[in-house]
Amino acid sequence: MADLTHLIAEAEADFLNSASMNDLEIAKAKYLGKSGSLTDALKSLGKLSAEERPAAGAAINVVKQAIEAALTARRESLLNAEQAKQLAQESIDVTLPARAQSQGGLHPVTLTLKRVEQLFHSIGFEVATGPEIETDFYNFTALNIPEDHPARAMHDTFYIDEANVLRTHTSPVQARYMENALKNNQTPPFKIIAPGRVYRVDSDATHSPMFHQVEGLWVDEDISFANLKGVVQDFLQKFFERDDLTVRFRPSFFPFTEPSAEMDMSWNGGWLEIGGCGMVHPEVFKHVNIDSEKYRGFAFGLGIERLTMLRYGVNDLRHFFNNDLRFLGQFK
Repeated sequence: MADLTHLIAEAEADFLNSASMNDLEIAKAKYLGKSGSLTDALKSLGKLSAEERPAAGAAINVVKQAIEAALTARRESLLNAEQAKQLAQESIDVTLPARAQSQGGLHPVTLTLKRVEQLFHSIGFEVATGPEIETDFYNFTALNIPEDHPARAMHDTFYIDEANVLRTHTSPVQARYMENALKNNQTPPFKIIAPGRVYRVDSDATHSPMFHQVEGLWVDEDISFANLKGVVQDFLQKFFERDDLTVRFRPSFFPFTEPSAEMDMSWNGGWLEIGGCGMVHPEVFKHVNIDSEKYRGFAFGLGIERLTMLRYGVNDLRHFFNNDLRFLGQFK
């Protein structure tokens, strides 16, 4: 068999002349591929006698190992060169100042909710919560809302099915709270606020299908309209930080209170409607097994978005739900 040692020098030269990994693979095939020089030599071993074959095979193996070593060395050299080039192109100047981390803030409606809860807590009210998917009974029947009332119509209320709705107010929380308190052998006085999301079929610059309310309830033996007016006026004065702010009541009608009233507050030289209120209707007490001859109570409801708009001077309710960071960033 012919001497193959010259292939080592030839392979080393071909490998060094390979400028890329693709070129190197082509050069490799010349020696170690299916039709390469060493592959052909190995195939020819079968033609040799049994005495010649071991020495010839060992010689071929020496050449093969040398070529593979040269191939590995060149491959590592090309990889190192490629990495060095990439690092040079993607170098980072560690002396540059760091990018500033922007800091988020609470949504203006959340800020208002927290402020409302804090102010009512300061005068003895606790926060009560309830489900946003409510039964027809707690959303309507337990609040003395008759079956023919417009609020039960499909065009006013989101119905999940015949027995469940997206709650239209947080008043069901009041009914659930009183009912559960009595089951746990707790009796009035009850002083709670029920803040949370509510849903109605309405959408324009001053209405949204989803919005937030806070409703208040105080039940005791000697509760009157005077207590109601004092609580509401004290809250509004502290919320808006205006001692000159006053409240007036206008007769109205709500199924769950009797008598009922609309609440107005003095604002910029006039009067602005701020919510509804009244003395808890005896039928509501009846549904939760409270003796209306012994106990009386008042309830009121305020719109959180309305309070937020007035406090921050926002003129379009839809800004709260458009997720525009230019708007929300003002409240950090």
